[in-house]
Amino acid sequence: MADDRHRPDAGVTGPELVDARALAGEPDGFQRLWTPHRMAYIGGENKPVDDAAGPGCPFCRIPSLPDDEGLVVARGTRAYVVMNLYPYNPGHVLVCPYRHVADYTDLSVDEVAEVGALTQSAMRVLRAVLAPSGFNLGMNQGDVAGAGIAAHLHQHVVPRWDGDSNFLPVVGRSRALPELLSDTRARLAAAWPTPTGG
Repeated sequence: MADDRHRPDAGVTGPELVDARALAGEPDGFQRLWTPHRMAYIGGENKPVDDAAGPGCPFCRIPSLPDDEGLVVARGTRAYVVMNLYPYNPGHVLVCPYRHVADYTDLSVDEVAEVGALTQSAMRVLRAVLAPSGFNLGMNQGDVAGAGIAAHLHQHVVPRWDGDSNFLPVVGRSRALPELLSDTRARLAAAWPTPTGG
């Protein structure tokens, strides 16, 4: 006999527990990796509503937060290193100038030097803490190039491991991340070299 609870006209008015075996579909033997945090990114969470500098830009706002709250790994004079809130791989960090500038050619010589130095330090620290096999480094310049926040320049430092590109990103459009961002940030920050000089 059919279970009337699943008929559209059954008049159910509130939530109820339903045995999944009664629902459509056949078991396929696959585990499900639920990544609801990705929907926040897809839905535009934390993206600025315009290109203006200030509290509406996350890369302008983050430096005003405590390091653990803003996921800041290290701070320089002209730029800082922060965990990517929507990482491609564990340990994915961004090197951002404090100044709200969109184009790499608009950085000052000193900003270019510090972004480069922080990128080198990030690679060294990530090697020491996570032992990646290699890295992807890059800046997406403009919306057409894939920049999620095009108005505030940021350099990606993405650790890579042999075999880290598996079926999940291709088939499931999901990433398996084995550690919370706050835990990775704490480990990287603890391993970051102490600045020398003034």
